[in-house]
Amino acid sequence: MSAPEEPAAEDVAEQPKQASGKRKLILIAIPVVLVLALAGLWFSGVLPHLLGMDKPKAHVEEPPPPPTYVDVPEMVANLNSGTHRASYIKVVVRVEVPKPDDVAKVKAVMPRLQDLMQTYLREMRPDELRGSAGTYRLREELLARANVAVAPARISDVLFTQMIIQ
Repeated sequence: MSAPEEPAAEDVAEQPKQASGKRKLILIAIPVVLVLALAGLWFSGVLPHLLGMDKPKAHVEEPPPPPTYVDVPEMVANLNSGTHRASYIKVVVRVEVPKPDDVAKVKAVMPRLQDLMQTYLREMRPDELRGSAGTYRLREELLARANVAVAPARISDVLFTQMIIQ
């Protein structure tokens, strides 16, 4: 029987290199495959479900309280017509107060609120009040002045109950 042939010196040197190359490939490929699998599970929604992250929160936000409306006494003002003919506006306004706690504050400063609104109305010209754009502009200006008058409380809207321009 013949003695087993011993591998050549070149073959012996290549075997460790091939084994270490495969080992490097495996050491790199396993973490990459795991990361890709976890990413797939996460974005498909399976992993958050398994971790209990998809359960709805027990904390439910309370709806805000309904707004309160405060009537401003009727105002009659002469408009700045610039001619000898007098023009008048009669306005009945209601303000919307978002916090019920602020209603008492708004009622306490009602004279100041009326004064600021009345002063603004006296400077208006009849042609500035024409159409819906004029009414909108008047609403925005009265809202800005009302918030100045009732600060630190807040008014969220000014509603016209009645408006007559003569």
